[in-house]
Amino acid sequence: MSEPTHRRRMLILAICCMSLLIVSLDNTVLNVALPSMQKELHADVSGMQWTIDAYTLVLASLLMLSGSTADRIGRRRVFKAGLILFTIGSVLCSLAPNLESLVAFRMVQAVGGSMLNPVAMSIITNTFTDPRERARAIGVWGGVVGISMAAGPIVGGVLVETVGWRSIFWLNLPVGLLALFLTWRYIPESRAPKPRRPDPVGQLLIIALLGSLTYAIIEVPSAGWASPQILGFGGLALASLAALLVYEPRRAEPLIDLRFFRSVPFSGATVIAVSAFAALSGFLFLNTLYLQNARGLSALNAGLYMLPMAALTFVCAPLSGRLVGSRGPRLSLLVAGVAMAASGLLFAVFDAERTTALLFTGYVLFGLGFGMVNAPITNTAVSGMPRSQAGVAAAVASTSRQIGQTLGVAVIGAVLAGGMAGVAPGAYADSFPGAARPAWWIIAGCGLSVLCVGLATSGRRARESARRTAERLEAPAVHTPADANA
Repeated sequence: MSEPTHRRRMLILAICCMSLLIVSLDNTVLNVALPSMQKELHADVSGMQWTIDAYTLVLASLLMLSGSTADRIGRRRVFKAGLILFTIGSVLCSLAPNLESLVAFRMVQAVGGSMLNPVAMSIITNTFTDPRERARAIGVWGGVVGISMAAGPIVGGVLVETVGWRSIFWLNLPVGLLALFLTWRYIPESRAPKPRRPDPVGQLLIIALLGSLTYAIIEVPSAGWASPQILGFGGLALASLAALLVYEPRRAEPLIDLRFFRSVPFSGATVIAVSAFAALSGFLFLNTLYLQNARGLSALNAGLYMLPMAALTFVCAPLSGRLVGSRGPRLSLLVAGVAMAASGLLFAVFDAERTTALLFTGYVLFGLGFGMVNAPITNTAVSGMPRSQAGVAAAVASTSRQIGQTLGVAVIGAVLAGGMAGVAPGAYADSFPGAARPAWWIIAGCGLSVLCVGLATSGRRARESARRTAERLEAPAVHTPADANA
């Protein structure tokens, strides 16, 4: 098949970005709606955590399966199925009669969402074959996250105040249907030359690991560390991790090819993704509850307050993509780590919530840092890997993001719930900064992790390890032709 023209490549990039837009917009809009949902559904903090984490947990569990399945049966086919399922799940969420139904329908959304981002990134990777052009395309891709962060809080605030929180899920319907039509019309089908075979045992172990770990973290404030259910789920998480590390290397074609992690930049990108997205999800969760429940702002005004953060992310994401394409990932990661750590320290040390000027400064710093971090994560994860395994490599990177978001909401929500236990509603505003301080230290630590890991994994030796890893990953396709007949 001939290479697509420049115009066709740009159209394919736009279609893939539409899928990212509905997934990202869904999360940012949902954060603004949390207090309204909490009141109508009579939910506590852990209930709000589950509305977010039920989605990110299922997404993280299925991303690698979706990526390898798309490589095997066709990327366009899986992408279209994801758009259909995500749109149906969104409609069901808007009709949810209670918290339990909403959480269940969010899981339906997540099954569809798992077929979108990693598959779209695989399509982009196989469409943009020039490294510099690919880095710029990924920068545009990252800019869509900025658009969703900028538009989400405002659009969500307007919808929540004028129509109600259920309307936030209606946004996905027109965008999803348009993306589905354009995918059918313009995106060519593609598959990996030698896709991986299914790994049901590995898939079940991943679900058990992530599900049990998230449940234990979210429920520990109410159940207690020594409760049988927390100890049981914690033990299940450890057992699942141990089994995964023992079982996966023994398979010829594992769900998670641990050889990927011999690449220092790939391993670094995974750690950075978990750290950066844990910080993002925790940041949004804390500020949404603070602005509306402690400061008493409306959903719209809360969205406007967070606009400086969203605007900086929007501006810096494509800038970071160009920077990665021309100078490599190190400078972007340096700026990202310093800015995110500084933002966390402003809240942890100086109680930035209490002063509007410091509050906005913290928002600007975090937006700058997060805007710079996404492009180097994605580019590093996919550019050092063989194109034939682009779906799996992109899925690992996307899974790292979702694990970060899941853990961020779970850990920071648990810390906040513990600090606010027993606080009377009237004392919420005065108690919130102190209760949230340990959570802000965690966010500052995530920024420091981005900085240190980024510097350690972006040098010449790291790049050489990526080259050697790519050669090893391509070797079986050349030296073991019998596998093709297996």
